[in-house]
Amino acid sequence: MSRKTSVPSRSKMTLDFVEGDLIIGRGATIDGSGTPPTVKVSGTVYCEGDNIFECNLSAENLEAEDDVTIHGDLETRKYVEVEDGRLEVHGKMTGNRADVDSALYVTGDLTVQAVEVGGSLKVDGDVKTEDVDVCGSFKAKGKVDAEKIGVCGSVSLESEVDVEKLEVGGAAKVGGGKIRQIEVGGSFRSEGSLEFRNLDVGGVALLTSKNTGGSIDIGGSFKVEGDLAFEDIDVGGKVVITGSAEGGEIDVGGKVEVGNSLKLSGDLEVGGKVKVDEELSARNIEVGGVLHARKATVEERVEVGGAIITVEGVTARFVEIGKRGEVRGPIKADQVIIGRDAHAEDIWGKKVLLKRGAHAENIYSENIIIESDCRVSGEVQYTGELRTNGKISLAKTPQKVDRLPT
Repeated sequence: MSRKTSVPSRSKMTLDFVEGDLIIGRGATIDGSGTPPTVKVSGTVYCEGDNIFECNLSAENLEAEDDVTIHGDLETRKYVEVEDGRLEVHGKMTGNRADVDSALYVTGDLTVQAVEVGGSLKVDGDVKTEDVDVCGSFKAKGKVDAEKIGVCGSVSLESEVDVEKLEVGGAAKVGGGKIRQIEVGGSFRSEGSLEFRNLDVGGVALLTSKNTGGSIDIGGSFKVEGDLAFEDIDVGGKVVITGSAEGGEIDVGGKVEVGNSLKLSGDLEVGGKVKVDEELSARNIEVGGVLHARKATVEERVEVGGAIITVEGVTARFVEIGKRGEVRGPIKADQVIIGRDAHAEDIWGKKVLLKRGAHAENIYSENIIIESDCRVSGEVQYTGELRTNGKISLAKTPQKVDRLPT
């Protein structure tokens, strides 16, 4: 039969090594022997609650029915279980599994296989674990290394992290690092460089510095205060990237702003406005409002409902500006369509169509179709065929040439 040592309630006792189990009455305080003061228990420590350890504690297990405070390190070989209370460890905590109903606070490092807390988990040091499951909030000041973190409320991890999966119901803030899969219901913020495979946020997300990721799905707005490399972006609201961005595809319901260059191997689809301070490149571009860039280079198609504003021009196989739209800067494309009552400056193409009421400054193309009520305020040069339909206004007589100017 296992030996049992008991400590009366509201008493104070000094212990060294305890063979078997240790049962501590409510309100009792335990001191340790040696330097630093330490109590070692070969079996399980049972605490009735409101107990204080003024020492390091080492045991096979720790079980408590109410609050326990340890002014030292806690080491358990199997598990810690606290019902209807909180556990405070003013030192480091190591073990296999920890299950605390109310709250767990560790001033040093926390190293366990798994930790489950019904309320809040706070660690001032580093955290190394496989599984974190918290119903309330999780805060850590040191580095966090974990396989999975699941929190119903909020997460605040101030230093770098190395996490396989982060699931948070509310708000999450990290200090950067690596997170393979991120699922956050509210808001997500990274205050350092972040590597990730998937970023899924229901509300808003903010990244800083240089970031490398895969798929990004944001329900609200997305901001990067720095650079971003990615596979695809799907955002319901607004995207702002202060540096450069390079990736696959972007699909945004609101608008996109990039402070440097934006290079895409896939498509750019934006419901509102696109503003890129430097060069924009993509396979296809479809913008409902305004496309603004120093230069736009597109493999296939550019379709814009409002305006295209560039300094060095837009280059593509197909360019179309919508009804009453505007193009500032040159267009160079195989096929160009200027919508009804729209305005364009210089156009170079193989086939150019000015729909009814459109206005262009200069047109240089193989084949040109100009519909009624259109106006060209500069030159019209073509190598193939010029077709007009109805009354048009041409500032100069069209010229058929053997070679178009470059």
